[in-house]
Amino acid sequence: RRHVLEASQQLTEIINSETSAESPEPSEEAELVNEEESALHCLWVDKFTPRRYMELLSDDYTNRCLLKWLKLWDTVVFGKEKAVKKAKPSVEAHPPFNQPKEQQNKWKTKVQLTEEVLEAELDQHKRPKYKVALLCGPPGLGKTTLAHVIAKHAGYNAVEMNASDDRSPEVFKTRIEAATQMKSVLGANEKPNCLIIDEIDGAPAASINVLLNIIHRKDAEGEAAAGAGRRRRREGGLLLRPIICICNDQ
Repeated sequence: RRHVLEASQQLTEIINSETSAESPEPSEEAELVNEEESALHCLWVDKFTPRRYMELLSDDYTNRCLLKWLKLWDTVVFGKEKAVKKAKPSVEAHPPFNQPKEQQNKWKTKVQLTEEVLEAELDQHKRPKYKVALLCGPPGLGKTTLAHVIAKHAGYNAVEMNASDDRSPEVFKTRIEAATQMKSVLGANEKPNCLIIDEIDGAPAASINVLLNIIHRKDAEGEAAAGAGRRRRREGGLLLRPIICICNDQ
């Protein structure tokens, strides 16, 4: 037993002396091992989080509505013309027999009403009627993941901010304008921003009023007076980027 211990100690000393004599730069094998260890120790929800639209497990109707609303911004953001949906003559010519014609026009399902809202005409600046989408639900439902995946799918660069962190209305306004008016410079592939405001229910009333003022801001070109035009330019330009708000308590 004594001989084995002495041999083991000698081997340990030889190994330690060899490792200390080597260069301090890590080898490629060591780097690969570190990457594998970091992948093993990352959070399960981060490892298996959805990366594409088809990987989302949330409500499909909600996903499609949010994507359709985001695509309404294509005209003003990407310069794409809105696709005209063709009418279905067969449905109009042969209505269902179980409902009278007057009742068909009067009663509409939630899906039909939402589709009509999303298919509404764009305003004079070619923006959708509703400038902000609000995602509500309990924690862990996948609201933030849905917003990021939809924004990436539609060709945007997702910019996330937390409304409950910025208690000052001035800071809140600065961050919103920076995300909605400035371009993102992330390498050669430049994409427009889509602002995602998390925990909007934790923001103070002053910050909500700042957000509403930015949404309802009108174009300064139509102002006749020079003073009014200068004031509009000082306040900021027209909102030309989509905003997605997330909250737990509607």
